[in-house]
Amino acid sequence: MTKIKIGLLECDHVRDEFRHIAGDYRDMFPALFMPLAPEWEFVFYDVANGHFPASVDECDVYLCTGSKSSVYDDEPWIRDLKAFFRQIFAQQKIFLGVCFGHQMLAEALGGKVQKSAVGWCVGIHEFKMLDGERTAWMNPPKESLNLLMMCQDQVHQLPPDSTILASADDCPVAMFRVGERMLGVQAHPEFPLPYEEALMRSRVERIGAEKTAKGLESLSRPLHSTLMAQWMVAFVKSVL
Repeated sequence: MTKIKIGLLECDHVRDEFRHIAGDYRDMFPALFMPLAPEWEFVFYDVANGHFPASVDECDVYLCTGSKSSVYDDEPWIRDLKAFFRQIFAQQKIFLGVCFGHQMLAEALGGKVQKSAVGWCVGIHEFKMLDGERTAWMNPPKESLNLLMMCQDQVHQLPPDSTILASADDCPVAMFRVGERMLGVQAHPEFPLPYEEALMRSRVERIGAEKTAKGLESLSRPLHSTLMAQWMVAFVKSVL
């Protein structure tokens, strides 16, 4: 089996008090993908602390995590990450982005990200696939996916050569691609339910009591994180 090197661009870390749930993000992502793609070999880059690949060619695929930061924050590592994204794009590397990574895909390539007028999106949301944009890698096909969200920033303007693939009621750009090799999803398929719940309970003052209550209630709905991961693996295979 030919190994595929996946560069995980770590844009944040799980707080110490939550590590007992499912570890750090470098634990959550392999736990999600390895049962579906045992040929994936993860390499970790703590970009939030300035540790970047020496060359874009170090990995076959790059996967960018979520973050407590915003893609428009004026921080050195965020500026460096935008420059690295442009290298990924220029060299036609395969890219997967979740939440902050999804937003960075837009912002770095000429789109626009800003705080959403609806405020926080938390808990399980329905991502509706757009008619006419379903492709072979979305297999098995499904008209909508229930996915976990934890964000207040959203993509408001797409970069050039982009296509929206899915929308949610409170998130018009829920999933999109740039060209054929770069995919972003605003959801967190890597989050286990207990971690999402712990985050919501720790952020009630920021999220708001009513929205938090609705988010917690939503956690009883069916969840399609594994199917989303299956689609992401198929997306990678479709362009390798």
